[in-house]
Amino acid sequence: MFDEIMGLPAHPLIIHFAVVLTPLLVVVAIAYALLPRWRVNVAWAVVLLSLAAPAAVFAARESGESLKAARFGTAEGEMAARISTHQSFATPLLMSVLGLGVAALLLVYATRPARDSVGRDRFGRAVTVILSALTVVLAAVSGYYVFQSGDSGARAVWS
Repeated sequence: MFDEIMGLPAHPLIIHFAVVLTPLLVVVAIAYALLPRWRVNVAWAVVLLSLAAPAAVFAARESGESLKAARFGTAEGEMAARISTHQSFATPLLMSVLGLGVAALLLVYATRPARDSVGRDRFGRAVTVILSALTVVLAAVSGYYVFQSGDSGARAVWS
């Protein structure tokens, strides 16, 4: 499933979704967490990106595994080391983006007022502050790993 798209290796095509959607999720989640007056306007983007970015990173990881097995299974020396370095960022990136997606979705849910509370957060200010801090930290971690993954992939291909 993650091998080829119209005869081309899928990984170079799929990674563009992960490389675009993950930084978008990082920026929008941080904006949602730190700028309460923007929440009404960006909540839909947080929800959509919280679902799409982890799916894109998962697809990129799986297609990378397929590409490595199909074309670079016998790579040795420096090329094998560069591929291994690039591959080492896949799981931490996936886990951090999944965590960010869950934290951001929980933050959106927590900041939506309950029916009986006009203008107040669903679970109170303390929960919102904790979820906001967690979202910002996971966004920073996700941003770090998406950069490292992309940089090491580019170095593996172009160095």
